[in-house]
Amino acid sequence: MALLTASAAIPIVALDVPDRAGAEAVVRRLGDACGFYKVGLELFSAEGPAIVSWLRGLGKEVFVDLKLHDIPNTVRGAARSVARHGAALLTVHASGGREMIAAAVEGAREGRPDGGCGILGVTILTSMDATGVESAWGRTGVTVQDEVLRLAGLVAEGQGTGIVCSGHEADAVRGKFGGRLGLLIPGIRLPGGEAHDQRRVMTPAAAAEAGARWLILGRAVTAAADPVAAMAEVNQSLAGIS
Repeated sequence: MALLTASAAIPIVALDVPDRAGAEAVVRRLGDACGFYKVGLELFSAEGPAIVSWLRGLGKEVFVDLKLHDIPNTVRGAARSVARHGAALLTVHASGGREMIAAAVEGAREGRPDGGCGILGVTILTSMDATGVESAWGRTGVTVQDEVLRLAGLVAEGQGTGIVCSGHEADAVRGKFGGRLGLLIPGIRLPGGEAHDQRRVMTPAAAAEAGARWLILGRAVTAAADPVAAMAEVNQSLAGIS
């Protein structure tokens, strides 16, 4: 599928809203300016897989960001179900291990035999820094980059499509894995924009130049005074970067 092998960075707008009405407002406002949306835990929990089907019916591509983390068989079934509804991308936690990641890949292929649903392993959340990782992992002397590389290795072993990491680790991941893993980079902010609750942020152009295949844009677009203009700025900044 072209979306899983694209060379140019693809912007994805996060529908971080509580219900379909909120999602409809964002999608209607952006119109043709955006063709790819993220459905996260809040919206998926409220509306279920029907929200994915609705977006697909509008001709939009969908990234389902559930960060699955469970026993392999359960994750396989969940991935199969999400893929059947037309998702192009689905996240699992890389810390679930190689077998869980491989099970998700198998489930996604069962749900979309065309290979159109890629599995992405979430490495270190962009809301966390080294201190937060040390606390969560119960270790000292941790560096975010080393942990991202370690977890990326599990995703590669499990035959995942790519990983989720911040733009600051992108060069190191590309240096170790080349083009084997596609990079989805969240925490994207327009120049001069607020970081909000993200610790490791980057502009769209900088992330694309670092090797991102997909970029996640949330409040940088949806909370902008003019979301359409903000989206146009993003698209313009990415033009010509591959």
